[in-house]
Amino acid sequence: MPNQIERALSGLDRRLPGRVSLPGGDGYAAATAIWPKPVCPTPRAVVHCRTTEDVQVSIAIARDCGLPLSVRGGGHHWASLALRAGIVIDLSGMNGVSVAADHRSAIISGGSRAADVAAATDPLHLAAVTGACSAVGMAGFTLGGGYGPLIGRCGLALDNLLTAQVVLADGRVVVADDNNEQELFWALRGGGGNFGVVTAMRHRLHNLPSFRSGMLVYSFAEARAVLRRCGDIAASSPEDLTVQIGCAGGPDGKPVVMILPAWCGPRAEGEAQVAPFLKLGTLLAGNLEAMSYGTSLTLFDPYIVNGQRVFMDTCWLPALDTGSIDAFIQAMETVVSPGCALFTHEFKGAASRVPAEATAFGLRRDHVLVEILATFVDGSDKEEEQRHRRWARATRHAFAPMALPGGYPNFLVADDAERAAKSYGRNAERLIRAKRHYDPDNIFRSAIPLPVSQSTLAGVTASL
Repeated sequence: MPNQIERALSGLDRRLPGRVSLPGGDGYAAATAIWPKPVCPTPRAVVHCRTTEDVQVSIAIARDCGLPLSVRGGGHHWASLALRAGIVIDLSGMNGVSVAADHRSAIISGGSRAADVAAATDPLHLAAVTGACSAVGMAGFTLGGGYGPLIGRCGLALDNLLTAQVVLADGRVVVADDNNEQELFWALRGGGGNFGVVTAMRHRLHNLPSFRSGMLVYSFAEARAVLRRCGDIAASSPEDLTVQIGCAGGPDGKPVVMILPAWCGPRAEGEAQVAPFLKLGTLLAGNLEAMSYGTSLTLFDPYIVNGQRVFMDTCWLPALDTGSIDAFIQAMETVVSPGCALFTHEFKGAASRVPAEATAFGLRRDHVLVEILATFVDGSDKEEEQRHRRWARATRHAFAPMALPGGYPNFLVADDAERAAKSYGRNAERLIRAKRHYDPDNIFRSAIPLPVSQSTLAGVTASL
């Protein structure tokens, strides 16, 4: 088998000249550089795909050689799911975005990032539903869910997915939408990359003539009052207003509270709608202003540094209330380094009105997603690694008494299959059937976790 693999990889290099990065070769280090420092064995080959046919060739060789397969879009999953030990299908060169003539949709290639989409839509005063960071890949973000500042008005990113072109495990290329491959289309919207490689998507676009946002920094000494007031405003805000909260290390390493309101409604109402967030406490820095949607996606860019070690955990809360605020403060008072942080993402409005059975995404009620992030410099000792891992898990456990079942699938990993089952709720069994139909050999096993067994499902059903 080793000789067969080496011959296959050499043949791949000859078939796609200049588009295959191998260990020790020029460009391999850049080809495997992503935001989270990978901890798994390095890939045997990275294939820089430019066409759907390149993807088909890569899948065929991985299958024939029994090599693990992974897909790199944005490369932003904290557990570096994009880089497995076998063959990596790198879609980052397939990053084109084409806006339809009627401005109602856009074709987004499988390797496009949020910044690529905004570059095409901003000049037209349009927007697709993206997350809060410019570098996140649109495909992985969409297929797993897609929280973002437009969620109240427009729903999740997956609620705005109209069509997907998919290369399946057997090499076939299919188009999935409401009329074709309907079960695949249902499963893609929440089930992640478990069913094939999405090489192109058509997303709904939204008119966005004005957008107002910014980052406000408050003293952590006033965190309880700031978070309580912010939660009260958010609870009664219109759907055009969302707010993201962050508790993270400031420039001096000490914790601060970050508030990021976003208004996507009528321009005339914007200043008044966000003004209350300027009076939550003693403002240390920041302002709120009219800006392009694409500019708003760069607010977190200074905090994203490639090559760090990352641990992440997550939970869903019914609301930001007294109990959860206490847990936020306790977590930040016990951080093990300035790289420990908490962020929230709202789920409301249009996203909550979608029936739970309409897509694979399981939780369709108002809630707050909590992102528990622990980052540290690569090269630290094992004890440093364990301290960060323990802090992330302890923080999630502190939220457990008030949390909803499961967690956001886009933040989970393989050993979270039981939590994944709870996340999908009553959609879990249907999702398992779709996986068995479209990928019976589990070729796409590096994607976000799915429920894995009937026994797990039995436990989930009993808890609902």
